Amino acid sequence: MAALCMEDPSLERNFKGHRDAVTSVDFSLNKKQLASGSMDSCLMIWSMKPQMRAYRFVGHKDAVMCVQFSPSGHLVASGSRDKTVRLWIPSLKGESTVFKAHTATVRSVNFSSDGQSIVTASDDKTVKVWTVHRQKFLFSLSQHINWVRCARFSPDGRLIVSSSDDKTVKLWDKTSRECIHSFCEHAGFVNHVDFHPSGTCIAAAGTDSTVKLWDVRMNRLLQHYQVHSSVVNSLSFHPSGNYLVTASNDSTLKILDLLEGRLLYTLHGHQGPATCVAFSRSGDSFASGGSDEQVMVWKTNFDTDYGDALKTQKSGSTVDGSHHTGQSEMDSGIHHKKTKTQDSGRNHEQQEVEASLANTLEHIMGQLDVLTQTVSILEQRLTLTEDKLKECLENQQKIIQNKTN
Repeated sequence: MAALCMEDPSLERNFKGHRDAVTSVDFSLNKKQLASGSMDSCLMIWSMKPQMRAYRFVGHKDAVMCVQFSPSGHLVASGSRDKTVRLWIPSLKGESTVFKAHTATVRSVNFSSDGQSIVTASDDKTVKVWTVHRQKFLFSLSQHINWVRCARFSPDGRLIVSSSDDKTVKLWDKTSRECIHSFCEHAGFVNHVDFHPSGTCIAAAGTDSTVKLWDVRMNRLLQHYQVHSSVVNSLSFHPSGNYLVTASNDSTLKILDLLEGRLLYTLHGHQGPATCVAFSRSGDSFASGGSDEQVMVWKTNFDTDYGDALKTQKSGSTVDGSHHTGQSEMDSGIHHKKTKTQDSGRNHEQQEVEASLANTLEHIMGQLDVLTQTVSILEQRLTLTEDKLKECLENQQKIIQNKTN
């Protein structure tokens, strides 16, 4: 095997502030902020700049189970055991709007890639889709027969994947709202599921200590890893689609090479279960959380040419207990985007103009998000004021009645 320039991932920052197990972590678009949720009922926003203070957002009445930044980075959504979802503005003193999303614990919250919709998953056995603006309920997906742990939109927004304690992973068509496939091969529950950046396959983390990758076009198993010695709680794809990071109750994080189908790194940082993990949008960092109340930020340190170098090499060996199948399909899924890009002959100036327009539009959308949230917050305050006023008037009426009696 040719020598490849690679450095080991390294621990960059260690954030302490939560008072109970960390349940969820997510980076903002520009990697300036990191959000984390915890069983301590708080949402923390950590600044990646040294010496900048963290924000503790208090609002949920029970454990925060999940957090995610909107694609623009202007909002953070959180789901809780108090059955509500909150949308926070991370820059405006932690103000939020709240809506009762489910009749039981909200386990998972996820923005669509256009930032317009949210999908939530709950112990009430349903998956629900909402608009971000005004938090309007759109529809429910109700075929699971046990708690739903996780739900995610596909990158193009056309599909939804959900995982449940009924031991199935279900694939849904967002437009028709039909379940188009159920993967039933897991021996245990599936704690976490997500789409590959290409949208062609999904990865599932199981309580049976396995990680499985499925092709969503052929509905067949692509890869099966048995690298952890305990429950796998969370996973995250590298934006290149070439790597997957996993977090487990065995207290380790593992980085899997999806092109070779093998284990690359085992990272020891957390004392006790590693509960959550997420790559940054650029892929140069990833964050993890644990039962030890700590949030850790790691530098990825992978050579950017590593994935391309591997493409030219034949793979197929089984390393560290990982088993890998269907390599050609996996490669075609992973490199689908790359070949498209190489084939396109658009000139550089046109690409720059498009990029500039996209950035401007994204900024406008972000500002609209903040405006909508601010209006919603003002509406909530107005309602509270009206309620208080009504209460005061009713009390006055009672006092007057008592006096006349």
